[in-house]
Amino acid sequence: MPEIKSRPETLVIGRDESWMAFNLRVLEEAQDASNPLLERVKFLAITASNLDEFAEIRIAGVLQRIEDGYKEPGPDGLTPQQALSDLSENVHNFVREQYRCWNDQLLPELHSNGVRVLKWDELDAPAQAIASDFYQKEVDPLLTPITLDPAHPFPRVINKALCLALLLRRKRRGAGAQNSLLGVVTVPRALPRLVSLPSSIGTHDFIFLHDLIEHHAAGMYRGYEILSKAAFRVTRNSNLYFEEEEARNLLETVRTELHNRRKGDAVRLEIEESADPEIIDRLRINFELEDSQVYRTDGPVNLSRLMNLYSDTPRPDLKFQPFVPRELRLSRNATDLFDDLRRRDILLHHPFDSYDGVVGFIQSAAADPRVLSIKQTLYRTSSDSPIFQALVDAAQNKEVTVVVELMARFDEASNIRWARNLEDAGVQVFHGILGLKTHCKLALLVRHDEDGVTRRYAHLGTGNYNPSTARFYTDISLLTSDPEITLGAHNVFRYLTAHSESDDYKPLLVSPLTLAETFIRLIHRETEHAAAGHPAQIIAKMNALLEPSVVEALYAASQAGVQIDLIVRGMSALRPGLKGISENIRVRSIVGRFLEHSRIFYFANGGDEEVYCGSADWLTRNLFERCEVVFPIKDPHLRARLRDEILAAFLADNVKTRLEASDGTYYYANTVEPYKSAPRFESQTFLMRLAEGKASVSDIPKYLPASPAKQHREHSKPHSAPAKKARNKNHAGASEHFEAMENAKV
Repeated sequence: MPEIKSRPETLVIGRDESWMAFNLRVLEEAQDASNPLLERVKFLAITASNLDEFAEIRIAGVLQRIEDGYKEPGPDGLTPQQALSDLSENVHNFVREQYRCWNDQLLPELHSNGVRVLKWDELDAPAQAIASDFYQKEVDPLLTPITLDPAHPFPRVINKALCLALLLRRKRRGAGAQNSLLGVVTVPRALPRLVSLPSSIGTHDFIFLHDLIEHHAAGMYRGYEILSKAAFRVTRNSNLYFEEEEARNLLETVRTELHNRRKGDAVRLEIEESADPEIIDRLRINFELEDSQVYRTDGPVNLSRLMNLYSDTPRPDLKFQPFVPRELRLSRNATDLFDDLRRRDILLHHPFDSYDGVVGFIQSAAADPRVLSIKQTLYRTSSDSPIFQALVDAAQNKEVTVVVELMARFDEASNIRWARNLEDAGVQVFHGILGLKTHCKLALLVRHDEDGVTRRYAHLGTGNYNPSTARFYTDISLLTSDPEITLGAHNVFRYLTAHSESDDYKPLLVSPLTLAETFIRLIHRETEHAAAGHPAQIIAKMNALLEPSVVEALYAASQAGVQIDLIVRGMSALRPGLKGISENIRVRSIVGRFLEHSRIFYFANGGDEEVYCGSADWLTRNLFERCEVVFPIKDPHLRARLRDEILAAFLADNVKTRLEASDGTYYYANTVEPYKSAPRFESQTFLMRLAEGKASVSDIPKYLPASPAKQHREHSKPHSAPAKKARNKNHAGASEHFEAMENAKV
């Protein structure tokens, strides 16, 4: 595996370094032979898609800071130029490992299992004839070949579009005939990137679309000799900027920026490793890139398109076995869902519990004449969402209000369409508070119940209202009629639609108003309990942890003796296992079949435990720059389920868990004691079996945490004496370090 370059001289791990380590964990799933073969292909495609976004947002951001003249070090101690240097080295190493995985592992194993990705010369005559027919009828009409000369300047290559570059020479003699020219053809996005072909031997055969176009390129360039050809792709800066104070209409501003995004500066050129150096040089100069921004691929450009291989290959034996989630069942005497919610709160753990329970909540509200109004936030949803249709139907005879987040990154265009369609149906559409993304997951109903009382009912969640992603994202949903929680949700909607700030959103924690300070207070409270000899423990599960003030509070809690377990899927700035700093903190990441997306926060609180769930990670943007909602789990039985079933399963996992060492590296839990000698336990597999009635909570092994200090000694790479000296100096000056961190954004 490639090494992720680390600079361990500070108390925090750099955001981009930590992100690269996360994508490396995803790549490990592609390399893991215990996963079904096509699932491994899918994981490899995910790493490429992740890397695309990283390049167009994070690398682009560092380049932008350098261009703007920033030279001061960030919280990780790196100047923008140092950060770019490390990033470049890490990404180049990572790309090489991606293609080793494809060429040395996946491609041969696919071939041996009857799934063949073939070159033109490897096709038999019947397959070549069918491929040529497909090219002539479906591909050629969509192609626009260009030859670059004074009359034909370099075409505008759109972001991440796959193209072919051809080095040409005129066949006809004349002035300049010996000079080479560059031809460019854009591969149509409307066509499948992998073309399925018939096979006479029972295999599933494919050819890459660009290979098919390359073979027929001579027909597009008659009168030219093709000297060389290569596929390439350009990634552009996709940061979305606009001046909010000058925006008359947020929707129109985002629409304009979507158009302008296509004009972003190039930040990365991917091109086949076999490309002629002259082609590479001409492209690099045209896109104004340094050589370090050119990524030579030992295989097909754009591995994210391998997702088509996963979806288009009808081989269920090479995929995960289908899983049927547990359906929501009403209480024995409940007449309907609303009657049930008057008796109890309902906690759903998706995808182990079906998302149909949430969809049914909204659909029931739309169809029920007793429901007077519906309010809902939408951050991302699917194109065929039944929730969207239910809101449209409800608008015919109810008050329906929807807060649509237009700036959900890379979903802006679809969200603009949702907003227009909802408005056309009579829904009151708002776009939240200018300058704050609306990331909270709330639905609030007002119903005139059968007993004559008007009540509120709410859904609060950790994930988007997207039934499609709910099948493979883990998330928590709470359905409740609790008067305090639903009143808090009511006040949040007033904040979103009228910017009306309440003095108290209790029991909800709301950012940017109360969330950060409350989380810090809860961590400090555990610190005080530990100092007083009372039960003190924190278990926090989230997608990312970068906010300096939270890291500082956790370090202080660890020093007071609080036992802290952090389950962080992605980026984590915290260094566990540092002597005198974070010896009582363990950080783990679980990457498996389902994307871990739920946010759960457990505080022992001296024995009077509290558990929260919500939409927010411990990131600066979530705590201070978005509208987020974190909600308490008040029912003791539901708190026990979160603690003894869900969190306990994650902490006991010794198959898909990677533990973090203090230098930022991750390693499999089953490589160290006590996990190494423990029975094999995989949390997601267990939770599926539990949902199917094939397992019980008593099957979860007792959690025995390994020593973070031991982890660091055994698994961290040795540092040089100067690095150790610098690190110890920073540890001694922790308060000064965090004071500097407070003045910078991670």
